[in-house]
Order: sequence, then structure tokens, then C-alpha cells
Amino acid sequence: MADYIEVRGVKIGAGIPKIWVPVVGTTEAEIKAAAEAAEAVKPDVVEWRADWFLDVEDEDKVCAVLKELRKILGEIPLLFTFRTKGEGGERALDKEAYVRLNQRAAESGLVDLIDAELFTGEDTLKELVVCAHAAGVKVIASNHDFKKTPEQEVITERLLRMKALGADIPKIAVMPEKKADVLTLLLATVKAKEEISGPIITMSMAGTGLISRISGEAFGSALTFGTAGKASAPGQMDAKELRQVLTLLHENMA
Repeated sequence: MADYIEVRGVKIGAGIPKIWVPVVGTTEAEIKAAAEAAEAVKPDVVEWRADWFLDVEDEDKVCAVLKELRKILGEIPLLFTFRTKGEGGERALDKEAYVRLNQRAAESGLVDLIDAELFTGEDTLKELVVCAHAAGVKVIASNHDFKKTPEQEVITERLLRMKALGADIPKIAVMPEKKADVLTLLLATVKAKEEISGPIITMSMAGTGLISRISGEAFGSALTFGTAGKASAPGQMDAKELRQVLTLLHENMA
């Protein structure tokens, strides 16, 4: 079995960690402008953070934005994310609406991946995986802790659980309270990669955790965030500078 996931020719989990750039905006005009800025830096993946969109509860308007994003991005893979308030997002959404929104995005034919949060519930995650896969869409299952870094065993267990629930790519992001917390995240990443076939995504946030965002090739994280404008989380680097750093590390690891 391949240790990577291929989306529109991008092999996530093979070679240099792939860069994804978030697109955020409250209106369609802001979102389109952010997407044009993202496309200009040629990332491997673009993520639309739909929770910023003021009309996100209008599924028809969401699909209209997705059509515009696909025109702008061409063949760049598109990840649809509604980040809930409880995991650092801009707004809350009840579970039924959350599921419907992600299903509509997956079935639109306009996105390549969706984000499904682990803590929405295991049954919800499994439901979204079935729906997405039926539409030919990959699933990134995610978990975020903006207050602390859990114990190494907890991080590894969550990654393994997300994979067991059918996610194509498990992802976890944690907040370090001290430098040793970054090492905890990296060790958990190594352990998880020993047990998981396919890519995983891990990161330690803020400036303290920056090293985790550029060392994925060494420790096993397949994808990292860069910016082309407004950052969607603390500690994100400019995408062009990030590409230079990742390439330099890759060339000297051979």
C-alpha cells in the first residue's frame, strides 16, 4: 500500500512536505481576493476556511463560492473546512448543520478533500467519511488543542483513532506551553507513523512550535501550513519562504 494520498497529481506523504495555504474572508469578494493571492504562490493545496464566511449557513451561497474558487485555483487541490468554535473556528454550528454542510461540499464535485473534526463524534466522522468517499473526496480528520499539549500517548492514540475511523489523513495541532511540549508532539508523530500506513499531519502551534512546521520530512508529518495573506492560526510562515526552507532541508537530508 502506498504511503501517500494522491489528489490531482499531488502526492501528500511523498517527498518534501506539501504546503497548504488557507483562504479566509467574510464575503465572496474577500474570499476570491484571498484565493487569487493563494494561487499566486502556487501551493500544493488550498484550504477554504468556510467558517469565516458570513453566509456559510446558506448552502447555495457556499456552493457558489466553491465554483468561483475552482475557477481561480484550476488544478490546485481544494480542501473544504468548517472549523467549529470549539476547535478554534469563527462560529458554532449544530451537528446536523455541520454534517449537511460538509456533505453538500463533498457532493458538489468542486472540492477534493473535506475536514471532519474528531470531537464532533465518532459516528459523525464515520458518516462523513462514507459520504465523502462515495463522492471521490478524501477526508482529513482533525483535532486541535489551543490550550495545551496532551501527553505523547494521547496524541498518538487520537491519530490512530482517526485513521481507524476511516480518515485518509489524520491531523492534530496542539499548543506548546514550554519547549519540551514541542518534543512531545514530535515523538508522538514518530510513534504514530510507525503504526499508520499513509500520511499524517501534526503541528505544534505558535512561535515555540515553529520547528514542527518545517521538520515534517524528518519526523513524519506530510503537510504544513503557509500563508499568502491573513494567517488562520498562530505560527504560520509565508508560503514562499516556507518552500525555500523545506527544499533546503530536503536537499541536505538525502
